[in-house]
Amino acid sequence: MTMQIPGSEIFSSRPIDPDALARSLPPTLAVHTVSQEHIDNLDPLTYEVIRHRLWSVTDEMGEALKRMSGSPIVTDANDFDFAISDEIGQEVQVGLYNTMLVGAVDLAIYWTLQHRATNPGITEGDMFLCNDPWVGGGLHQSDVIVYQPIFHEGKLFAWTSAICHEPDLGGSGLGSFDPSAKDVFSESLPTPPIKVVRDYELQRDVSDAWVRRSRVPMLVGLDLRAKIGANTVGRNRLLAVIEQYGADTVKAVMKRMMADAEGRLRGKLTSLPDGTWKATGYQDQSHTGDRGIHKITVAMTKAADHLTFDFTGTDPQTGVINCTYAGMRGGVMLALLPILAGDIPWSAGGLMRCFDLVSEEGTINNATFPAAVSRGPIGPAWLTGTLIAECLSQMLDRSVDLGTSVQAACCGTWDTAVIAGLDERPEQSVPFLNIMMEPMAGGYGARPTADGMDTGGLFCIPMGRIPDTEMTEFLYPLLTLWRREEPDSGGPGRQRGGVSASIAITPYGTSLPMGLVLASAGKAVAQNNGLAGGYPGNTGVEVLARGTDIVEQFAAGRIPDALDDLGGGRELGACYAESYVAPGEVLYMHWQGGGGYGDPLLRDPAAVAADFREGKVTENGAETVYGVILSGGGADEIRTSDRRDEMRTERRDRSGTTRSDAPVLDLAGARRLDDNLAEVTIGDTRAIACAQCGRLLGDDKTNAALDLARFEGPSSTAGPQVTSDPREYVDAPVVFRQLCCPGCWTAIYSGIVPADHPDHALDIARLLPAVAER
Repeated sequence: MTMQIPGSEIFSSRPIDPDALARSLPPTLAVHTVSQEHIDNLDPLTYEVIRHRLWSVTDEMGEALKRMSGSPIVTDANDFDFAISDEIGQEVQVGLYNTMLVGAVDLAIYWTLQHRATNPGITEGDMFLCNDPWVGGGLHQSDVIVYQPIFHEGKLFAWTSAICHEPDLGGSGLGSFDPSAKDVFSESLPTPPIKVVRDYELQRDVSDAWVRRSRVPMLVGLDLRAKIGANTVGRNRLLAVIEQYGADTVKAVMKRMMADAEGRLRGKLTSLPDGTWKATGYQDQSHTGDRGIHKITVAMTKAADHLTFDFTGTDPQTGVINCTYAGMRGGVMLALLPILAGDIPWSAGGLMRCFDLVSEEGTINNATFPAAVSRGPIGPAWLTGTLIAECLSQMLDRSVDLGTSVQAACCGTWDTAVIAGLDERPEQSVPFLNIMMEPMAGGYGARPTADGMDTGGLFCIPMGRIPDTEMTEFLYPLLTLWRREEPDSGGPGRQRGGVSASIAITPYGTSLPMGLVLASAGKAVAQNNGLAGGYPGNTGVEVLARGTDIVEQFAAGRIPDALDDLGGGRELGACYAESYVAPGEVLYMHWQGGGGYGDPLLRDPAAVAADFREGKVTENGAETVYGVILSGGGADEIRTSDRRDEMRTERRDRSGTTRSDAPVLDLAGARRLDDNLAEVTIGDTRAIACAQCGRLLGDDKTNAALDLARFEGPSSTAGPQVTSDPREYVDAPVVFRQLCCPGCWTAIYSGIVPADHPDHALDIARLLPAVAER
């Protein structure tokens, strides 16, 4: 853990009561607001028209940024976002792009109002720039926000903001990723809010100081102007709406939008049972040379119409796998928006009133300055969101109406690869830097009623896209050998997780080695867990093929389409490493698919056969994980039935003993808990039974944990989706853990976890929350 630096605490931003913030502003900064009566008296039609106009303003801001930016991160991958906020900074309307950023935008505005209102002042025609993740706006220094106050008749009326990930802002590592950084001083410099525009004019001294830090200054300078342009569009469009409908009416709509979002979410929460649900996940490795496993744990408590996320027990900050409070909050929004608010307008200022965060300072998802945080959004913040999604899904799975929002974990994390070198193609001879955006094609998690989308994208970027290979080859001296979906990479389950993909690239158009930075998790411990017995998706892997014969194959007119087709040696990429790719060598990346839902032995054999025909599952995967024997492109029903009986017997033989006298209960009138568990009331006793066979597994009077058969073995026993050996990455033992019903041997839980992982799945208090209240 890094030593805290006195004086740095001033840059730590937290949510603040809006009324208290408004009262603290200096008299020189007048703000525009409206009464509750004005909000209540809004005409419904006017409200809807203006609400949609505000939505269209953010869309226009997004289009402006994409048209002006030259960065593939923006133009291809859509890794950016926008917001319209009220006069105090509460987010009224956000974009459908990188939703993790939603948890940080308002924090930067709160801080600016508290610390910039007097000196240098907040005036009409200003824009501020910030990349300090402790202040907010973004989740690490590469997230750069430009935001502006909008005034009407001399009063602060609203704010607009534009934010995107920059390809490089300095620091000791390519792309501002230093996998061996000990603290933030090896990374890009955090810049608290500074005025980059005064009186509608870009400040040349500030912009020069800004781009000077980057290895790609022209691109960063263009992005800066693109964000200024996007804000200009936002200001002009918002002022036009005010002119048409009046300032008080527009402000009333903004306040009503947040109140409506809050009310609808609180209503949804009220309809769900109170209780506490827990989840624990891991980051394998924290920096170059580390072989440890680092834990994030959360207990989600739902009481009436409010959620509390308690991260007490999370490991201390370490290495580069840290995020600030803004990252933790962004991780919560990553899950909450699509799972709980998928049918609610995303007025985030209202939605964020419905939950509280409890966290110890100095942990990997609430790091204190000067922790290294370059991996923040795609490491601990992302894992935070995955764990929140797991808790929300456990809560929703028992609801008939809301269970459609249940979803197993998506691809789990982002596999980072930054490549930089010299482009020596004719008429080029310039340095280049490319952040590989192909992992945007992650596999989505399965749902109780549907398979996960194959290479469907990222949970946190609804509008994300994978880059155009032809454009990548045009921009950089790289040749793509293949980019394809990989069979068996989706988490097996009754509903299969979405498959992931792989890519293989080689230098082409340069005679010099290219620098390479790797940063990812999910190679030893699964980041993409299944639900209700569903298996995790594949573990990630990167391989460097050294000393290959690829040049000779090209000369012979052949393009290799598998690693085995390449000669030479193989070097396994660590989770965090600095390396190189030389001409004649190949970088292979295989990122992660989505988790499965339900026991794979309950999947329709015809669906497995269809997956095989479509290249989603191999014949080996069909037999060894799903128990489906294929014949002539279809499923052999008799041999499949025999194979599944054989696999259930294998589960029995390899598992620990359980009580043998448990009764079988009548499930008539039972209440669903998930795919495999049901609550049965026997007198004044609440019991849990297997939903498949009715066997009693525990009750709220005599048991603290479910009576399940337990198996632990090498992670490879999970199936062919395990593409890496955890012993190559970490020292702690990692196992495939499976908990089964001792009556029918249905999988209740399946995971690739450290051997000391807590058994949340066994906790009866989680399944019958009232137990915790007694």
